[in-house]
Amino acid sequence: MGKKHKDGKDGKKAKKKKSHEAVSGAGLAAAVVSAARSMRTVLSRNLLATGLYAGQDGVILALSEAGGLTAGALAARLGVKAPTMTRTIGRLEAQGFVARRSDEADGRLTVVHLTEAGRASVNHITEAARLSEQQAAEGFSEKDMRNLLKLLRAMDENLHAGLPDTSRQHEKPVADDI
Repeated sequence: MGKKHKDGKDGKKAKKKKSHEAVSGAGLAAAVVSAARSMRTVLSRNLLATGLYAGQDGVILALSEAGGLTAGALAARLGVKAPTMTRTIGRLEAQGFVARRSDEADGRLTVVHLTEAGRASVNHITEAARLSEQQAAEGFSEKDMRNLLKLLRAMDENLHAGLPDTSRQHEKPVADDI
């Protein structure tokens, strides 16, 4: 039999369990939420020079990627409710970043498009995001960042796997799209 340590265990290291109970006591959810909130705060600060506020950057980037979209399609893409998106679009329109137009194929639909100012803001948004990420990653190696991204994506997939598929909810036009 092997030599016993003061704690009564033999000299062999115990195998790590696959259970994550010990980690959950450390407040994983709280840490992820806190980091996300801090990232959003820093990004909002970095966006101030563009005249944009939290949440508006996502709308502009989505429109930049997809072209014109209905409010319902934008809401579904960004994971917000249609009334929230309608208010955000109204603010962006008042600021001159987007314009609403009737859909060419179906005049009953209203499609949101970027204006020239909206298109010009894309580079500023990208730079603000880059600066925010740079601040968040201060002191991390490239390997640390690759691992962090891999883990966060896996965590996101795990969480989405337990949710019902609601992606088809917004395919039909909603009242604010017509």
